Amino acid sequence: MATHELDVVTIGAGPAGMCAGMYVGRAMLKGVVLEQGLPGGELLNTEVIEDYIGFEHVLGYDLAEKFSAHAAKFGADVRTYHRVEKVRKIDDGTFETVMENGDIFKSPAVIVTAGGTPVKLEVPGEIEYAGKGVSYCAICDGAFFKGHTIMVVGGGDAACEEADFLTRYAAKVYIVHRKGEFRASKLVQSRVFKNPKIEVIWDTVVDAIVGADTLMTHAKIRNVNTGETRDLTATGIFIFIGFKPNTGIIEGHVQHDASGYLITDANMETSIRGLFAAGDVRAQLTRQVTTAVGDATTAAIAVEKFLTARKNGNPAPAPMPMLARGGEG
Repeated sequence: MATHELDVVTIGAGPAGMCAGMYVGRAMLKGVVLEQGLPGGELLNTEVIEDYIGFEHVLGYDLAEKFSAHAAKFGADVRTYHRVEKVRKIDDGTFETVMENGDIFKSPAVIVTAGGTPVKLEVPGEIEYAGKGVSYCAICDGAFFKGHTIMVVGGGDAACEEADFLTRYAAKVYIVHRKGEFRASKLVQSRVFKNPKIEVIWDTVVDAIVGADTLMTHAKIRNVNTGETRDLTATGIFIFIGFKPNTGIIEGHVQHDASGYLITDANMETSIRGLFAAGDVRAQLTRQVTTAVGDATTAAIAVEKFLTARKNGNPAPAPMPMLARGGEG
């Protein structure tokens, strides 16, 4: 166990975390970006990015590598470290970021860019068949379903994009959506409707995932309007119904919306003085790579000004959080 004294700690090395790390490095601040896995966040689970300005078509993994290299060039200290257990504000007004191995990073400012985790259906069979047909990542697991009939659950951009991607492997892809229309962008929807391998099942939910010999064989589905139930044969189910923000690491009360996303002011500062948030953990209209790096740019520059004011004994006014609309659920 060791204690490290820093200016700022950034938690998470997705697009927001790496961008924040780059700006922290450029400002010559002593900082660290903590990440449990590989840098990249959700980019590593996305095959192609087509809506990040300047890149008409770039692989998610390649963009993650570019972000990481760019951040490192300007001095970002990205550490693929142990899991962050908690962030707490202590009596002297600074923060302790506590790692699972007991190490502590002390800093007057923290930027939370920890992203989110997939929302589960919470139906019978989902846990039992995780990794045996149940997946939350098409790019990770799609190749295992070559020639299979599979399902995608959801109606947003992620569900539609991944359904289209999965048709390169699967013989047939069903999209099961609880409503009668998609939330996805019109461009993404058009690809779904043009793809002959995709069939959409509207107004329908999954009640259970069923299997035999430790492998999924079908799902029990139900029409929410008629109540009609039936079995849908599929050897895989990919679930894209939203994300839960990874904000449980924050000790103490911090303002958030009904879904748990952190509420910030225009400087990305939360209701806890010195605690900033950027990217998918923050309450906002949409969650894209562009918004993540925009948030992070603001947060990192705001942190620099916050630290300068603190050093000069003239702290800026306390943050006044603004309620922002959440993104897709």
